[in-house]
Amino acid sequence: MSAGILYLHGFCSSPASAKSRLLAATLQARGQGDRFFCPALSPVPRAAIAQAQAILTGHAGPLTVVGSSLGGYYATWLAEQHDLRAVLINPAVVAPVSLNQYIGIQTNLHTGETFDFTAEHIAQLRALEVAKVHPERYLLLVETGDEVLDYRNAVARYAGCRQRVLEGGDHSFTHFADLLPEIIEYCGL
Repeated sequence: MSAGILYLHGFCSSPASAKSRLLAATLQARGQGDRFFCPALSPVPRAAIAQAQAILTGHAGPLTVVGSSLGGYYATWLAEQHDLRAVLINPAVVAPVSLNQYIGIQTNLHTGETFDFTAEHIAQLRALEVAKVHPERYLLLVETGDEVLDYRNAVARYAGCRQRVLEGGDHSFTHFADLLPEIIEYCGL
């Protein structure tokens, strides 16, 4: 039973994101490439959660969920439902509210694939809201310069958990490479 990482990318992103590729390459170089899972998440929240749960139930060892932006919102729900640890990177704390402005046709940043993001998808996100988090499960990584999400919402939401609040940066989380050793250690690898 070996520990592993389930990485959940953000809205309109994919496994081709810089953070996903860097984490995958780092684990590959350490001989742990088989412990990294990063599905191309469906833009439909209910389907994205089902994809993640299929990986969780199919892996023999413990997995830590690492979620970026919308992936952090999903990671929170999965951590609470399945008693898991999670690393949250600039998480979308209030995803149903922050993503409401994106209703309509969207384009994946990496694949170019388009999809219709609808009010039903917002309702599905609302269904994944977690009333209370268990702070001991989380490592929160935020940058104060995030131009998409207000980092203070995450700091307040995950009060009491291990937090790294870094000055500057942006929504892509510019300190990711610097914090890889800490992330990997937190994930038990």
